Amino acid sequence: MPDFLDPVALLDDAAERLEQARKLEDVEAVVRTTARRLVQADGATFVLLEGDQCYYADEDSMSPLWKGQRFRATECISGWSMFHHQTAVIPDIRYDERIPQAAYQPTFVRSLIMAPMLAPKAVGAIGVYWARWHSGTDDEVSVLEKLAELAGQAVERFPHGLPDPGFQI
Repeated sequence: MPDFLDPVALLDDAAERLEQARKLEDVEAVVRTTARRLVQADGATFVLLEGDQCYYADEDSMSPLWKGQRFRATECISGWSMFHHQTAVIPDIRYDERIPQAAYQPTFVRSLIMAPMLAPKAVGAIGVYWARWHSGTDDEVSVLEKLAELAGQAVERFPHGLPDPGFQI
């Protein structure tokens, strides 16, 4: 396994493992651990869009976050990222109106980056979290977006929840 300080090697390794993935759970495992290591975060999550909900399918974190939970896509930052087709960089969640404070209050999360997985439509998002104030560098955003691109392509190979025909994203 490449050293976490070498993002190019880590992304290359992830791309190879995603290509070899035989089920969606394999994709989740590669993404959650790679995302966390790429940016040296305290936690990472793998979110899938299922209908009008964001399903927090998997996580790699220093303490539990939202694994297995669903939130309305219009009411969470992963949904915002998917709706807007852009990465959200939030240095302090307490001061961002896009963050549902009640969902984050019991967690360690103070800062985050959420990147949408687009293939070309939104299929999910990758979130990384820090327990301290963290502004997210351009390099961190870039490598996370590249991982999200690879993950979106991998997710498209497997059956999963799809948006309802009337749901617009």
